[in-house]
Amino acid sequence: MTVAVVTDSTAYLPEGLAAERGITVVPLQVTMGDRTALEGVDLTPAEFARWITGAGRRATTSQPTPAAFEAAYDACGASEVVAVHLSAKLSGTASAAAAAAGDRTLRVVDSGQTGMGLGFAALAAADSAAKGGSIDEVAAAAEQAAARTRTLFYVDTLEYLRRGGRIGAAAALVGTALSVKPLLHIADGAIAPLEKVRTASKAIARLEELAVAEGGGGRVSVAVHHLASADRAAALADRLRARLDLDAFYVTEVGAVVGAHTGPGMLAVVVHRH
Repeated sequence: MTVAVVTDSTAYLPEGLAAERGITVVPLQVTMGDRTALEGVDLTPAEFARWITGAGRRATTSQPTPAAFEAAYDACGASEVVAVHLSAKLSGTASAAAAAAGDRTLRVVDSGQTGMGLGFAALAAADSAAKGGSIDEVAAAAEQAAARTRTLFYVDTLEYLRRGGRIGAAAALVGTALSVKPLLHIADGAIAPLEKVRTASKAIARLEELAVAEGGGGRVSVAVHHLASADRAAALADRLRARLDLDAFYVTEVGAVVGAHTGPGMLAVVVHRH
């Protein structure tokens, strides 16, 4: 490939897929008390889920440094790089990526997504690069893939989003007071409430229906994400496999950066239309 593709750890690509497709992944950082770790490098989702459930614990997250991006670009060995990252409304990662351009030609794509919403965009960029696409074509492939992707998710509680400042405190208080199980989505690059359902089982059933509707009867690629909820994710995945016309299907556990804001028990479905 003459154009290198870089993304960040919040894509939560299945293990081995980034290497297989020639994608360089730059990890974000998470701070838990006096420990700072690199997501997906020296902190596993299971370790993080155990830690965050402790009373009063709040993790903070931060984007990679420009120096980390510069090192990643150098390691790619390409003079042209397309860097595809999580929504600029959720993180300063894209800005840090842009600051590390140096002498190389760089295109930074704000996917407006996270999780496999970002991952599908990075995979589309890698496909274009593998076919010999120009830097503009590779960046356009990522942008177009992101635009055809919808991210829907369920959280057991809005408390983690409230702690992280990713959703208004009032919404968290209302949800807690009414024992509501919220469904959310990524809209215009930000986390937004979608629906409120009374029980976890009804919320997950509704998540399934929304995902199937999003598929629209066409061919799609789908990812199911979870944190510390492997059994629920597997059951949801089985039901979606039976109901959708699939090109690819992935099940992955999110790491600390998204997990810090959603908490254990989260389930997400990412639908990418072809």
